[in-house]
Amino acid sequence: MTPEPGGVPATEDEPSAAELLTPSVRAAAGALRPGELPCYVYDLTALRTHAASVRRALPPAVELYYAAKANPEPAILAALEPFTDGYEVSSGGELEHVRAAAPGHPLAFSGPGKTPAELSAALGAGVERIHAESLHEVRMLAALAARTASAGRPPVRVLLRVDVPVDHGVLSGSALTMGGRPSPFGMSLEEASEALRLLAGDCPGLVPAGIHAHLASGLDAPTLLRVARAVARAAADLAARHRLAAPEAVVGGGMAVDYGRPGGRFDWEGYGAGLARLARTHPGLRLRIEPGRSLTAYCGWYVTEVLDVKRSHGEDVAVVRGGTHHLRTPAAKGHDQPAAVVAVEEWGHPWPRPAAAGGHVTVAGQLCTPKDVLARAVAAPGLRAGDRVVFAMAGAYAWNISHRDFLMHPPPGFRFV
Repeated sequence: MTPEPGGVPATEDEPSAAELLTPSVRAAAGALRPGELPCYVYDLTALRTHAASVRRALPPAVELYYAAKANPEPAILAALEPFTDGYEVSSGGELEHVRAAAPGHPLAFSGPGKTPAELSAALGAGVERIHAESLHEVRMLAALAARTASAGRPPVRVLLRVDVPVDHGVLSGSALTMGGRPSPFGMSLEEASEALRLLAGDCPGLVPAGIHAHLASGLDAPTLLRVARAVARAAADLAARHRLAAPEAVVGGGMAVDYGRPGGRFDWEGYGAGLARLARTHPGLRLRIEPGRSLTAYCGWYVTEVLDVKRSHGEDVAVVRGGTHHLRTPAAKGHDQPAAVVAVEEWGHPWPRPAAAGGHVTVAGQLCTPKDVLARAVAAPGLRAGDRVVFAMAGAYAWNISHRDFLMHPPPGFRFV
């Protein structure tokens, strides 16, 4: 199938989750003892390979910041450092964590509802960029910066998060929409002009730098390029009107990750080529992207053990150790997490070993709620108690967003291979 330029075609021969299981992850899944399960296994070699391919696809003029909220594990941050220009953090806690895990790597501080304490910490920590979400935040930042201004400290570049208008329908296919509707994110272009006038006044330690926009998540390359063009036009217009020196435009993250197609990937080459054209159109504008999920989702695997297999209303249901309190993504996004099975021949118990009667199984966790389902209709003929189920695409928004204390089950383990 031929895609729209920059898109990702669906093909009949895309690899399944089982075919994507790397040898190192398969070996780890088989070697882990029941008492070590569930366990997140991260393939750092696969992560570096993917990050390197993304970096190669982008033009040198475009900066790449990793959105640490997707997965802030220190080993993940370290693996990404050679391929990124910085990290984007969204709280005082993330700021402290990432600064300690990757000292010296540039940071951009984003997110709505920043507290005075968080902004003071960002200024004190020497954060290179702050993305201001509102006029109130700009005023608060200006007052705090005036108190902490130091002749020996580099100025902080302030980007204004703007709800940039885009053509009707551009964001209609997004998984999460932050722009074009009432939301806590960003300000209008008119408010951005007022904020830039404020920053151009007596604001020691602050430099008005441009705009930041993240309008939606889950978009394909052609749609993200349309959004990027709108953001770059708005940034260039504001920069000219307010005479900004070395203006910047963050055109967002939100690259699509399709959990229904574990072998599919966002078209980084098409996107990079489009950004290169955009950079040539606006030669005085520094462009930046801030992907998260699309960088790390594919390197993580959630490995667990089948505890029971039962027949319920004509269907096979497997109950595994752990569940959505460890891997919240399928419940949060309403999808089936891609899964592979690693058979374990040893049983070692005196009671009979339950097994699936049919070819497809619903995989559920240990929680006392019918919503604790990780995947439905998994092709797993003959699945038995004691076998391992390995969930793919668990490298982003997984453990770190899960309701981990519900029922007080033990936390998962972590392996980096």
